[in-house]
Amino acid sequence: MLEKTTQVNYLFDFYQALLTPKQRDYLELYYLEDLSLGEISEAFDVSRQAVYDNIRRTETMLKKYEEKLKLHDKFTKRQAIYEQLTEIVRDQGQEDILKLVQKLKEID
Repeated sequence: MLEKTTQVNYLFDFYQALLTPKQRDYLELYYLEDLSLGEISEAFDVSRQAVYDNIRRTETMLKKYEEKLKLHDKFTKRQAIYEQLTEIVRDQGQEDILKLVQKLKEID
């Protein structure tokens, strides 16, 4: 369950702008604030089933966005390359290049 939560949180970080306000609210409350389906349903005055269905559909949407756009995958690969570059440059004592690598990381 922790792995799924982590995956959804990463995808949510990348694709939340593509979601409706209600989808964002439900995912934030469920995954980030750790509220139960019952607590969310009370807050929005809807059934627990409606909250559950919305969360599952939104999770599916996030996974489809990642399959097509691969923003998280590309980000992860870039981070690994940045770490390799940082290690190589640090070993060679080239601080000016190290600063450029750091600036690239900050853009992401």
